[in-house]
Amino acid sequence: MSFEIWLLTMSIRILLVAAIIIAILILPNGSVRKVAAEAKTPEQRRMLIEGAHLWSIYCNQCHNARPGSQFSPAQWDAITMHMKTLSNMPAKDMRAIKEFLKLH
Repeated sequence: MSFEIWLLTMSIRILLVAAIIIAILILPNGSVRKVAAEAKTPEQRRMLIEGAHLWSIYCNQCHNARPGSQFSPAQWDAITMHMKTLSNMPAKDMRAIKEFLKLH
């Protein structure tokens, strides 16, 4: 693959990630800010916001990021364990993504 094609591919991915982050932050009913405000502790709020950000980055690298409502919390436990193994992602990042997905 030539450098130009690689650069175009990466530019498109970056634009898609940016669009997803913007969409997450401005959704009227499922806003990360709204859910984060309802979290009980500052740590939970931080984890939800971080999870939303990491979800849009990690999960779009290999496939379309799935919405949290697509699977049950128990299914997300199994899916995230599998994805953490495949992606070699830090455990703290996966915990944040999992908490975000369980609430959406």
